[in-house]
Amino acid sequence: MANKKRWILQPETPPTPGQLAMMLLSLLSVIVVLVLTFGRVDGETKRLLFMIDFSICLIFMSNFFYELFKASGKTDYLKSHWIDFVASIPAIEALRMARLFQILRVIRLIRMTRSLIVPMLKQRKQATIASLLVALITILTFSSVLVLIVESGVEGANIDTAESAIWWALVTISTVGYGDYYPVTTAGHIIGGVVIVCGVSFFGVISGYMASVFVSPDEAEKLDSHTEEIRSELNISLRRMEDNQQKLLAEIDELKQAIQDNKSD
Repeated sequence: MANKKRWILQPETPPTPGQLAMMLLSLLSVIVVLVLTFGRVDGETKRLLFMIDFSICLIFMSNFFYELFKASGKTDYLKSHWIDFVASIPAIEALRMARLFQILRVIRLIRMTRSLIVPMLKQRKQATIASLLVALITILTFSSVLVLIVESGVEGANIDTAESAIWWALVTISTVGYGDYYPVTTAGHIIGGVVIVCGVSFFGVISGYMASVFVSPDEAEKLDSHTEEIRSELNISLRRMEDNQQKLLAEIDELKQAIQDNKSD
């Protein structure tokens, strides 16, 4: 029974930033699948949701093979994470609902972990990358879907296909603003404003992160430098001890010689 539940419960290690990011993307994907299955949306919106879910599936699949490549025991990893691979298969709604198990597993790990702040602080780079990935996918998903819904069927609107909605969301969040696609409704303008503000904040975080990567020394470099300093100090101390030992032995020899000279006299 314990082996059957290994993929659900892994109490030995707290969740990593990557696992938390995959959990949030799984939750977003489940919402997309539920809308596709039960929502009353038009053909273009449904096609857009399918494209978004397919992109999330590619992220899941890439993460699965990356973690499999890093795992020391690949057989054990496959036994404990096979549900992640099944949930990454696109175009099959029934299998996509298996992502609920991934969410439940990470939630159980969070509940068993007393504090998530310390692991996150120890893995700042991974946490930053994971947060940026989740934020990007979430903003693109909601902005493209909402703008397509509010612009579809409006006179003079040019965002009326799944491709144009995704392209508009990408251009807007990057603050490039080509102007080939633009909203014409008030609701569309509000959505565009929110996306622009999010995009400025998003790329501001990226700029700060890249600056910290190139300017601040890496943790491994800090550790190597600290280890080298300790090693150098130990070598100096050992040399001093050897010198003192040699001096002490020389003084002992002189004392012995002096004692022998006194005896002979």
